[in-house]
Amino acid sequence: MTTEAQLSRVINLVPYLLARPGIEIEAAANDLGITVAELRDDLTLLWMCGLPGYGPGDLIDIAFDDDTVTVTYDAGMTRPVRLLPDEAMALIVALQMVADMPGLSDRGVVQRTVDKIAAAAGDAAPAASQVRVHETVYEGDINTYKQIVASANAVRLTYYSAGRDVSSERIVDPIRVVIADNHAYLQAWCRMAKDVRRFRLDRIDACTMLDEPSEAPDHARANTDRPTAVFSADDTRMPMIKVRVSRAARWVWEYYPCESMEPDSDGYWVITMRARDLDWATRFVLGLGTDAQAVAPPQLREAVAAQAATALAHYRNDL
Repeated sequence: MTTEAQLSRVINLVPYLLARPGIEIEAAANDLGITVAELRDDLTLLWMCGLPGYGPGDLIDIAFDDDTVTVTYDAGMTRPVRLLPDEAMALIVALQMVADMPGLSDRGVVQRTVDKIAAAAGDAAPAASQVRVHETVYEGDINTYKQIVASANAVRLTYYSAGRDVSSERIVDPIRVVIADNHAYLQAWCRMAKDVRRFRLDRIDACTMLDEPSEAPDHARANTDRPTAVFSADDTRMPMIKVRVSRAARWVWEYYPCESMEPDSDGYWVITMRARDLDWATRFVLGLGTDAQAVAPPQLREAVAAQAATALAHYRNDL
């Protein structure tokens, strides 16, 4: 944990506790996304913060025991820190990108949020309105593949699989176009895999419509109402892995469907999740750098160690 990150957390801690007098320490730690030990360190630090003079009646006063905590003197820190102009602008731009995303079911909710932040952002709001971010989902691609689905014909795809790092050619029976995680996918019955698959549109290198009808089984079409997440956490064909992550990599829990996340020592957490395969899992762990460690299965630990050793050897040879 950096000093800057801890300072930001401590500054916002007093208004949070003022709104929840007598809150259980464990509940507060869970709300704030930190360990109980980290929260106790923050509370101890707050005792040394306050107004100039730094004597009795100047410093923040807190009453806490083994179970609960209450702020008895706030030293004027009654409101959370407001967003800086650049933070407000970045948030508005990101929300505008979401509002412009094709397939969004309720743009009104996003736009109302943008309006509220813009009203509080002051001078940052006009600047943010001049910025637009190009998304990875393109309406033209979506419309093209929607027409392919409507044709009710089978198609031949040349597709790059990032999970296996290979390109393959296959014949599929299109079912529908879906949007998930800011990407568009063609959901189709893959005749090679004999199962429903989702093909990310920007990874389809070639697509040729065939002069034969689509033959997706009835049960494949009946399952199109299931969630459209790219990863399916309940797919038992995928290997289960455990990864120990630092606080900086806790975003994994929010970005990927995970089975569980349990606190570990030294501010780390152990995340249990399913991976597409062990090759993908190896690249996933290595991509997180020093913020992650492979825990299970043993094959994953061995693969990560082997690839890290190979990379280190190449690095030394280049020196």
